[in-house]
Formats: sequence, structure tokens, C-alpha cells
Amino acid sequence: MTYKRFSVGLITFFLFSYVEQLAPVLAEVVRFEIEQVDTFAEGKQFGEVGSYERITGEVYYAIDPALSQNLAIRDLEFAPRNQAGKVEFQADLFVLVPKDRAKANGAILHDVNNRGNQLVLGFFNDGAGNRNNPRTEKAAGNGFLMRHGFTIVGNGWDAEVLPGNNRLRLQAPVVRGNENPIVGKIRCEIVPTKNTKRIDVNWSNHGSYRPTPRGTKQATLTVRERSNYERQTIPRDQWTLIVTDEKEKSAGQLPRVELEYSAGLKKGWIYELIYEAQDPLVHGVCFATVRDLVSALKYGEGAENPFLIDGKPFLNRAHSFGVSQTGRFLREYLYSGFNEDEQGRKVLDGVIPHVSGGGMGSFNHRFAQPTRHVAQHDHHEYPADRFPFSYEVQTDPLSKQRAGILQQAIKTSTAPKVFHTQSEAEYWTRSGSLVHTDPLGKVDSKVPENVRIYAFGGTQHGPSGFPPTKGDGKYPANPGNYKPLLRALLLALDQWVSNDVQPPDSVYPKIADGTLVDWRQQATKFPKIPNVEYPPVIQQPSYFDYGPKWLSHGIIENHPPTVLADYRVLVPRCDADGNAVGCLSPPEVAIPVATHTGWNLRSEEAGAENELLSLRGAYLPFATTTGERFQLNEPNGTDPRRSLEERYGSLDVYLTQLRSKCEELHRNRYLLEEDIDQIVDLQKSRMKNVFEKIKMPR
Repeated sequence: MTYKRFSVGLITFFLFSYVEQLAPVLAEVVRFEIEQVDTFAEGKQFGEVGSYERITGEVYYAIDPALSQNLAIRDLEFAPRNQAGKVEFQADLFVLVPKDRAKANGAILHDVNNRGNQLVLGFFNDGAGNRNNPRTEKAAGNGFLMRHGFTIVGNGWDAEVLPGNNRLRLQAPVVRGNENPIVGKIRCEIVPTKNTKRIDVNWSNHGSYRPTPRGTKQATLTVRERSNYERQTIPRDQWTLIVTDEKEKSAGQLPRVELEYSAGLKKGWIYELIYEAQDPLVHGVCFATVRDLVSALKYGEGAENPFLIDGKPFLNRAHSFGVSQTGRFLREYLYSGFNEDEQGRKVLDGVIPHVSGGGMGSFNHRFAQPTRHVAQHDHHEYPADRFPFSYEVQTDPLSKQRAGILQQAIKTSTAPKVFHTQSEAEYWTRSGSLVHTDPLGKVDSKVPENVRIYAFGGTQHGPSGFPPTKGDGKYPANPGNYKPLLRALLLALDQWVSNDVQPPDSVYPKIADGTLVDWRQQATKFPKIPNVEYPPVIQQPSYFDYGPKWLSHGIIENHPPTVLADYRVLVPRCDADGNAVGCLSPPEVAIPVATHTGWNLRSEEAGAENELLSLRGAYLPFATTTGERFQLNEPNGTDPRRSLEERYGSLDVYLTQLRSKCEELHRNRYLLEEDIDQIVDLQKSRMKNVFEKIKMPR
């Protein structure tokens, strides 16, 4: 069943209660416009919680530029204001909530969408189908979040996102000059995924800042195969910029900008476009969208809050989950002090920055480009992997700054509980070790009491399918699955927040015990496996000179920036099989049938051969029998890793050890009991045919 909701002028009607909004209690959220309410998952009953509703609409904001809680937003003072002196903006809204509100568990799980795409149903529920328009039972997956009564809330925060495919979007204010537009240079790295003659300047369905007429004429384009190669200039008369306004053009909507090069753009090569652009967005309001929405749902008691029981909010605590780009978003959100709302109250009670590594992002500066990231092969020079890296306050020996991710939140008594989770790939491509060491990788950091760190050994950024394929890699991708661990940790975080139940201990490699080491093969002790090359490179962040106005005004003037010095990253040490030690490894990695790495190499066909394939790991199966171990790899040498026959002998023995590991993880609260049979059954189906090659059980 579907209901339509409407907003008329400044008076908003909600079918929740037919109550007329007279005056908002929380001025930051001016109003909600609920456009549609319908039944989720065909009315499926999720245990005792029952069915869920799906709600979509818009959130309208107005914030005071003079308040201390908003001073961190770059260029906010230059944004247009309404008659009350407030800066206005709006964002898309998505909510999944129990139809019977009294059966909700009281916790918001805020989904910080990644480039407009919603993720929590995929990560916690193993949901499938259209992730941005989830309606069906298939989208609900295993129903985990619903069975536990979470209210899922998502909102648009990324103003680069172009309309389409139900992506959640933000319409941010625009900085405009009194007579002439505000201009400045921007830099765009373009790395084609195939040979082509025409490509978007910004990737993943994102717009780009509009070039000025002078910018179009004087723009420069260079090319290089690898980031450390010299840039080769492509003459201006050989390529064209094409600017297309989307049909849904509105204030704050960036156009689509494409590059056309008739000679052809090579797959995997780095093209760097620099041009003068105009009309920068006040993109730092992205943090206020989360702060003010969640605050309104937790604290608002007027009719502007549609989530009430008997006039009171039933959502009394809030956790936020961000993946990769949005894990970095959450770290910068905390660093910039946005977990304190305009009334000085704590907003998020729990935060899970997932696979963010040590990074933040290009979210809150002039001409911000939030989709840009940092990797080893490309995008290395964007302001993402930058100090501070750790949650504790440290002194940066390179910049001489003193800061920590939680420094501002601690000052205002608004620091949340933090579960920092990362795959092994973050150590190789996202400076993951700097989360828990000093900036030069000499000593372990002192992790604050309200922070837990869980490093998922033998995993990549996101688990691959099975059987894994190579794609652009030299080796099959890594299917090591950390999602069951995330489910248990989410419940542990909620119990910590709601009932002060101490969570499971942190698990991550450390310098002190020799499990966190230099990344080179001699130090990691990675075995010499026939036909497998070890990485010759790693992503190591630099201290960049972005120009004199970067720290004071958030303006980048050096394009590209100058490298002043390098930070130092470390990686987990390996066991004799090449699997990471000192980590919280999924059961199928801890009881291995293969080497699961946090790295993979680009193939020759991908371009830039032997550079790291960004965020990808590798799956290197053991030989099945002892004979195969010695014969299959000739003349390339013997595989030093024991075969399945030598270490298990039979499928039954393997599954017994796997179940024992699952039960151990469950006893220590890293795994839910409901996931044990699923993990064992899945590995049984994957490995049955392999073990049948072993004729004589041991």
C-alpha cells in the first residue's frame, strides 16, 4: 500500500498524525516533506518486530552561520541567506521504520550513502536487488536489521551526485560573487577503465564544476602511465571539454563535464585535467545534513518530527555506518566537531567508519570534490589521507600540527563510541596502519577508551563473489567475508551505548608484538609462492603543500601540490601460509584453504602492470593433494604451503575445525550464533568437490 504526503508552503501536513506544523522546535531542520510511504518487503513479518514501512521525501535545513557549531564550514559566510539570516539547503530522505513504532528498538542506524548509493542492507542483511530503491523481500535479505528493530535513516549529503537511479542527493548552497562569479582552479584525475575517446571528467555519476570561458580556453591536460612518471602535455587543440546540464538542473546542481580526445584515452593511464572553474559549492554543509537530521529525530518533539509516539521521540540513540568514502566522511565529521548540534547536544552515540583506513576526504573546502579518494596508482595527491590519522591527539612531526580525530568532540563532551573496522586491503591502499600508530610508524598509538579497532585479516575492501575472478588483477580477487563479524559488532556497539556493556576487545596488529611490520616481503615473511609476484609498491601518504590558503581558508592553489615529506605505513605480518596475523580474521581465513591477501597487482591488460589494484586482495588456493603441491608448479618450484590433504585430510576434518573457530568467535562475541551454520554450510558447498580429489581420508 502506498500513501502520498505533501507539503504546502510553510505548513506541512503529515498523515502520521494530521497535525499542522506551526513552528519547528529545531530551527536547523525547517521541515520534512514526506512524499511517499509504502510497505516494505511485501509486508513481510520480521520476527516480533513485525512489518516495516518505507518512507521517502525531502529534508529542508536552515543554519546560522554565526554559531560556533557552524564555523568549521568553509565559505559558509559567503552563502546566500534568507530573511532570518540563515543559510538554506535541502537533501533527499530515506527511512525504513517498523510499522508499529512501539516495536522499534529505539536505535537509528544512519546509512551514510556512498556516492548516493545506500549500503546498510547489503552489508548487514546480505540484501540484493536495487540498493537505492529497496522494496522487496530480496532487498531485505536475511532481515537482520529488521528483526532487531533498527530504524534505518539515510539522507543526501553529496552535492556532486547527478540525478538518476534513486541516488540520494544534496542541493548545497553556491558561493556567488557580488558582480562576478567566484573562480578558482581545480584538478581532475581521469583513469579510464577501458580504451575510449570520450569520458566523464568526474567518475561514478558525479558532476564537475563549470569551467569558465577562460578556463575552457586555458585548460591543460597531461598523461602518464604511473603516478611517479613525468607528466606529458597533450596539446590543447587535440581535445575538447563538453559541458552538459542535466534535465533536473537546479541551484547547486553541477553539470556533467566530459573529455573528448580523438587519439584515444588508454585504459589504466592517468590523465590530469586542470582548469579554472566557477561557482563553488558550500559543500561543508554535508556534515550539517547528518548532524541536524539525526538531532531532529532524536530530540524534536513538534509536528515537524514525524517519528513520535504520544508526542515524544521514540528514537533515543543513533549510530552511523559509513563505508570507504563515507567512513572517511564520518572521521572528518567527528574531526570537524559536527557531533555537537546547535544546542550543544551529542548527535551520534555510536559510529562505525568502515574500510576508511586512515583517511578523511575532499568534503569541506572550496571546490571540494567528495568523490575523489587516494590510492597507490592514482588520485594520490588529493587531500584525503592527511593528518590527523589517529583518534588520539598526536603531534605531526612533518607539519608540526597537533590534533586527533576526536579532539573537538572530547572538548564538547560529544564524543561517540567508535568501532573502527577495516580490511587488510586498507593497510596497503588506505594508510590503515596510521589509525593506530604515530605518523612515522615508529610506535603504537594509545587508542582512546571510547574507541575499538577491528582489523579483518585476509580480506579486501569488499568481499568478492565466489568463485572469484581476476578482473583487472593478476590473481583472483579475495572472497574473505567480514560481514558476519560486522553484524555481531553492530549489536555489541548498541549494547555498549544503551546498557554500558563493554564490547569485545580490539583486535589489530601492533608494532610492540611484532605483528605490524614494514611492508616489504623480507619483513612480512610472505612465502615465495610459485607464479606469484609480491607487490613492489604500497600507498604511502605524503605531506603536501597545497598553497598558503589551504589551512587558513580551505583553498587549494597548488595544482598539483608539492610533496614536502612522506608518512610511513606498515602492514600485518604473515604466517607461513601468507595469511595475516594479529587480526580478527573471518573463520574461512583463520581455517584456511588458500592464502587471502590484502593486495593484488594490476595485470598487463589493465595498464600500469604491477601497480596495486586499488582496494583488491587476492585468493591463492592451496594445492589439494601432496602430489599436486610438488608437481603442478614445476618447473617453477615447490609450493611451500601445505596442501589440503596434509593439513586436513578430509572435508569432515576441515568443517569440524571451521565450526570450532566459529564457536570460539561466538564465545568472544565477534560472531552471532545464527551465522555459524551459514558459514559452515557455505564453505561445505564451496569445498566439497575440491576435497573429493583426496582419495584416502587421514
